[in-house]
Amino acid sequence: MVILIQLLKFLAISFKTIGYYFYALEWKVLKFKNSITEKSTTEINMERWYSLTPAGDKSLRLDYDLNTNSVVFDLGGYKGNWASDICNKYGCVVFIFEPVNDYFNQIVDRFKYNTKIKIFEFGLGVKDHELDIILAEEASSVFSSSMKHNNKDIQHQKIIIKSFINFIKSENLDKIDLLKINIEGGEYDLLESILESNIQNKIINFQIQFHDFVPNSEIRMKKIQDKLSQTHQITFNYPFVWENWKLKLQ
Repeated sequence: MVILIQLLKFLAISFKTIGYYFYALEWKVLKFKNSITEKSTTEINMERWYSLTPAGDKSLRLDYDLNTNSVVFDLGGYKGNWASDICNKYGCVVFIFEPVNDYFNQIVDRFKYNTKIKIFEFGLGVKDHELDIILAEEASSVFSSSMKHNNKDIQHQKIIIKSFINFIKSENLDKIDLLKINIEGGEYDLLESILESNIQNKIINFQIQFHDFVPNSEIRMKKIQDKLSQTHQITFNYPFVWENWKLKLQ
């Protein structure tokens, strides 16, 4: 019986790993189609995402095995819409990180009576430091040209970034059930740091939005995905839109 159980576990992991490579193959097919239709990979995947019923933002991004004791991190809270949806559905604890002052204040006002939601006026990254961010609603990003910085019509402000690893240590967190990352280009450095520090097993689900405007984005994304596939299985994948990685059975 023990041998049979071990065999079934091995087969389950094998099929999930094969699933990841099927996703990779599908992406290559899409890229070939893109070269014919002249649409970008992101545009094609956005169409696929919003063609879901309901659209992925209201289905896949909210479909998790969570409960009132689950811990969720929302990196890039913006106006708190996703945090509100996930908290309302599961009653889980949500840590929202929003370094832009105006958006932070909106979130604080929105959730002032919700004790399950904790809000922080900084982002999480590789280390403690300050950055200059271009303000562009949900597309606000530190990855902008110096020309944009010198444009008087473009608004920007200083934001604070704190170490992801130091933060979870300070909060005595041994597990994060869902880590949502939408930080407009900063995801590459953060994920590479998490993987290099070998703490990915503390995170049950990675919900990631990669961005294609970062230099070498496709190469870096593929390396991160390859490394993640050793400990996590992909549950949905719309490249440069949204994807999710769930911790494999240990």
